[in-house]
Amino acid sequence: MDLLLRTVLRSVIRAGSLKVTTANDTTFTLGDGSGSPAAIRFNTHAAERGVIVDPELRFGESYMDGSLVVEQGSIADVLGVILRQRRDGLPPGWALPQWLIRYLLRRLMQFNPPPRARRNVAHHYDLDGQLYSLFLDADRQYSCAYFETPDQSLDDAQLAKKRHLAAKLLITRGQRVLDIGCGWGGLAAYLAELTGARVTGITLSHEQHAFAETRAAEKGLSVEFRLQDYRDVNDRFDRVVSVGMFEHVGVGHYDAFFRKCAALLDDDGVMLLHSIGRSEGPNVTNPWIAKYIFPGGYIPALSEVLPAVERSGLLVTDVEILRLHYAETLKHWRERFLAHREEVERLYDARFVRMWEFYLAAAEMAFREQAMMVFQLQLAKRQGVVPMTRDYIARDSARLRAREGKTRPPLRLAGE
Repeated sequence: MDLLLRTVLRSVIRAGSLKVTTANDTTFTLGDGSGSPAAIRFNTHAAERGVIVDPELRFGESYMDGSLVVEQGSIADVLGVILRQRRDGLPPGWALPQWLIRYLLRRLMQFNPPPRARRNVAHHYDLDGQLYSLFLDADRQYSCAYFETPDQSLDDAQLAKKRHLAAKLLITRGQRVLDIGCGWGGLAAYLAELTGARVTGITLSHEQHAFAETRAAEKGLSVEFRLQDYRDVNDRFDRVVSVGMFEHVGVGHYDAFFRKCAALLDDDGVMLLHSIGRSEGPNVTNPWIAKYIFPGGYIPALSEVLPAVERSGLLVTDVEILRLHYAETLKHWRERFLAHREEVERLYDARFVRMWEFYLAAAEMAFREQAMMVFQLQLAKRQGVVPMTRDYIARDSARLRAREGKTRPPLRLAGE
């Protein structure tokens, strides 16, 4: 087993420095010695076999269960070495058969009719609300922040994200705005308070819906929050925004999603879609992420998204790619999460803590070392709705920043 494990891992890890200790207490080092060294230990032969047979699933499971431990560095350091080897998002050669099967079945795995979509959302977003308050910013923004400077705080970068989105939406007072996948209501509250828009936020999460309604009541905002699937909305809106929700739609539902958005949007309306994306082309959802973190989820390539936009009749009026912003966001989340690991363990257990540490570390390193990014698509139905140049974004951002200083600070509920 030791020789097979060594041979398999050595065929993959050629750069960096990773020391491996097997369950038989045999030690070997992989890579070319560059970078900061990291070390792992396998405690069971079953963990070794699992990593050989299905590394994308079993490596994370072994860390969760404690049958694989990190002896030098952190799991983020280990994943940084591993994910640095291939930037195309594909598994090592011996694991390609599993990848091919998953690719052929991906539309089935991402088949998200309303009942299944609700179950998938509940799996992740209806966890104990205290968990998210431990590592997110004060406004509970659970999507990529916008770092205007490298040393900007997470709270300021999340505020900058909301400001950046609002500027691109070109909202005027009294306009009707729909926030698809509104989360805990932070963006909806910001748009209502800073632009005077009439905002409707929809989510499938009971926890998020309850929190968002409490937030609006506490701040005295006339924001409507609904526990509703986007497919069931029948109103018309001047603006539509969706941040961090599109990853849950499923590749087989893209045409339906954009057709619905086009039907919801006024003829002079503007839509903004903010989503994680992949630069290397269509792929599959990592099986560990699909099983434990985001069932039914998928990170799309632009080549999969834009054809559906075109078929819907919407026009692409602006595209922006955010590259390392999410890596920095996830670093903040991971550090905050680990600072509160004892509290998380009291809420759940040690296995849950390791699972979420692995999730946050893997996501951060995927953005840092591979071809993951965030795209913002601005869409409209007519060419003349959006200005001809992008100067308005900086101008409106400055105007919103000036208004922010005159509003009340972000809401913190009792006990947070």
